[in-house]
Amino acid sequence: MPGSMLLILVVLFALSVPVAIAITASAIGGILIFGDAPLLVVAQKLVTSIDSFPLMAVPFFILAGNLMEAGGISARLVDFAKAVVGNVQGGLACSCVITCMIFAAVSGSSVATTFAIGAIIIPAMAAHGYPKPFAAALQATSAELGVVVPPSIPLILYGVSSNTSIGDLFIAGIGPGLLIAGALTVGVYVMCKLNGWGKTDGEGRLSFVRATERAFWALMMPVVVIGGIYSGIFTPTEASVVAVFYALIIGLVFYRTLGLANLPRVLRRSVISSSVIMFTIAAAGLFSFLLTRAGVPAAIGEWVATVIESPWAFLLCVNIALFIVGMFIETSAAIVVLAPILAPVAMRFGVDPVHFGLIMVVNLAMGMITPPFGVNLFAACQVAGIGFERIVPRLLPFLAIVIACLMVVTYVPAVSVGLVSLLP
Repeated sequence: MPGSMLLILVVLFALSVPVAIAITASAIGGILIFGDAPLLVVAQKLVTSIDSFPLMAVPFFILAGNLMEAGGISARLVDFAKAVVGNVQGGLACSCVITCMIFAAVSGSSVATTFAIGAIIIPAMAAHGYPKPFAAALQATSAELGVVVPPSIPLILYGVSSNTSIGDLFIAGIGPGLLIAGALTVGVYVMCKLNGWGKTDGEGRLSFVRATERAFWALMMPVVVIGGIYSGIFTPTEASVVAVFYALIIGLVFYRTLGLANLPRVLRRSVISSSVIMFTIAAAGLFSFLLTRAGVPAAIGEWVATVIESPWAFLLCVNIALFIVGMFIETSAAIVVLAPILAPVAMRFGVDPVHFGLIMVVNLAMGMITPPFGVNLFAACQVAGIGFERIVPRLLPFLAIVIACLMVVTYVPAVSVGLVSLLP
């Protein structure tokens, strides 16, 4: 059955069938071909796969991010980042990275970050003489932080799929997020120096005090949400609801940039996005159940144990495989399908499940900026108004930086689990 399911899945992906439908159809096809499970299992597993309290955080974080975007928070965050680094050559490009990191700690979504920040920063960079393909590639890569920096929807999905503490995963995501952001900032600064870009970036920026004052309540959101989780005041799921109420209050009361007339549109977008993700999770849960029933995880574990002897080699093989998978399969779907299979194997090699979760998320997140199906690339091209073929050459240096960061995350566990080990 596993072979036929995977073959059907590959064919459907090649035909550009939506991910959730392709996964469900391949699972049903496997059941019909071999008949070793009743079709009733399909309905049961589609329901039970999303019957999880931690998964409630997904739609609420999506809603919180959309509320912040509709409330004009992104513009204030861009002004703040420009005030921090805008006085140096390439400061505007560096502010793109910093703003995306901050907004990622609000939205938890890389695509939302691409549209919200890119709509402001890409035109601004073009006006200051940066090539549009460079600006779009930088924006797409920086937005990848949306799935690494907590609160991260993929980290929630990994935690649910592998029975790993979501709170620990959120803490562990801080180190890799800062590492990638720092590496991208240094890389961008060097590129700007070498190419002579960004010499006028300091023009028109606000003072640090003024920018901080305007963005204060937006900057406090990740402090409230993440601080509440780490201090034990509320769980990650409860934090998602707190984030929604916080976004509503600052948008309606403090900034007054979010009107009641905007709410139906925001709610509609959030429902559509949540439905797509939850349907994908349900379908992947069914697929994973059938693979587990067929003994695939155990077989893979035994095969890997006989072929690969060291954790170092295992992690290298996993990274290569995940990089290829991420190029073709959406991050959320890949996590909920592969995490239940690979996490137990990693534990057999002595790899901490929290550490392995960050390896998976950082690696699969690169699929958002790699052809042929990098969603961040398409979003950035749409915002910049350029063709897909123009962004790819500019993307390669940024992709190399992220891959280097992935190797550090993989082979220096302290980057991710160091903060977790410090907490009681």
